Amino acid sequence: MQIAKIVLTGGPCAGKSTSMRRIRDAFTALGYNVLLVSETATELIDGGVAPWTCRSRADFQNCRMRLQLEKEAVYGQAAEVIPGEKTLIVCDRGTLDNRAYLTDAEFSRVLADLGKTEGELRNGYDAVFHLVTAAKGAEEFYTTKNNPARVETAAEAARLDDRLLAAWIGHPHFRVIDNSTDFEGKMERLLAEIRAFLGEPEPFEIERKFLIEYPDVRALERDPYCRRVEISQTYLNAPAGEERRLRKWSADGGSVCFLTVKRAVSGAKRVERERRIAEDEYLRLLSDADATKRQICKTRYCLLSGNRCFEIDVYPFWQDKAIAEIELLDEREAVTLPAQLRVIREVTGDERYRNASLAAL
Repeated sequence: MQIAKIVLTGGPCAGKSTSMRRIRDAFTALGYNVLLVSETATELIDGGVAPWTCRSRADFQNCRMRLQLEKEAVYGQAAEVIPGEKTLIVCDRGTLDNRAYLTDAEFSRVLADLGKTEGELRNGYDAVFHLVTAAKGAEEFYTTKNNPARVETAAEAARLDDRLLAAWIGHPHFRVIDNSTDFEGKMERLLAEIRAFLGEPEPFEIERKFLIEYPDVRALERDPYCRRVEISQTYLNAPAGEERRLRKWSADGGSVCFLTVKRAVSGAKRVERERRIAEDEYLRLLSDADATKRQICKTRYCLLSGNRCFEIDVYPFWQDKAIAEIELLDEREAVTLPAQLRVIREVTGDERYRNASLAAL
């Protein structure tokens, strides 16, 4: 059984409600059981529990996060018992959205009360899709009339959108759907990203890779739209023409493990099948490590620039260079790297700069 849990986030008036219906229709047609987890804040406010009725903003967010976690747990249990091979759980906002409404101190207190870490909340979803508010790039369509729980001005909505972006950066599969097209085009781009994540119709990975000068890591760590992640990769024994890899991704007090199988199609394109695995399976599979390759440990900086997610990998054995990557939906997409990165040359398709090659003993 394949169960995927995704979250739709983004500032007010971004199109999440319409997206939920579009996702249900599109993926039901592809044979998925689609389970929709409604927005918790609106549910609470409609029931009389609101930031202005609670003692404090933190108290409201605490209630909101508790209910969100309970709802998601119930939907997860339901997904296990509903007949069918493929189930997609779609959450209208996720638990980490609460981060955008609180100060650092307030958020730390809520986490302590719940017994959770920021990383655990972020890793509670298989993919995150951020729909940019209409207040950024489609201002003429911004309105509060279609949602009684929406009270933000356009300027406030844009600032909230920025805080939500910063909260989710660092998730292993984070995509931003902006307002660069009309609304119909925005919906089509969202559906295309979800299809690509789910491997529908085929699980292709398309990426461009660049050799860059060693970045200013201090500046990256100060950037609110960048998050540091520690990654360890172990290559497993695999048949000819195939690559099997374990990856452990750790940040902000949480970690998640993946098993990935890849097969090359072209320089930038690979068939990739990836799934999350539990810690005990990760430890068991380590025993099948390829003895001809060392484990690769690297620091990754997930940087959001121009509404695109770039991954900057810094290796302990390089002091003068690093690798920058971006995943794409189409090999023909134009790519403009962040201005703070100094490109030496593109190395897409250059086997010398693949992690599997760097791991060779």
